[in-house]
Amino acid sequence: MEHVSQTIGDGLGFDVLSFTPHGAERYHEVKTTRLGKNWPMLISRNEVEFSKEESARFELHRVFNFEAKRVGLYVLGGDITQTCHLDPLSYRAVPA
Repeated sequence: MEHVSQTIGDGLGFDVLSFTPHGAERYHEVKTTRLGKNWPMLISRNEVEFSKEESARFELHRVFNFEAKRVGLYVLGGDITQTCHLDPLSYRAVPA
């Protein structure tokens, strides 16, 4: 297992690289909040696109209630556009 967002950089579309028992790569994006299970998370366009390209090997891990006595976790496998409702919050604007 490798925390690639630290060893390579935070632009690959995932945070952690791991392997199945048979040696196949698995890609994990981790989103953490001190708030509750359904608190919205910020996801980059790169993370969304990577989850589409590698949907069979991609997992979004949501850690919630991070500083509480009982920390929670759930995992959404595959294409983020299929497992989350996406709402654009900002746009890059270039003068026309």
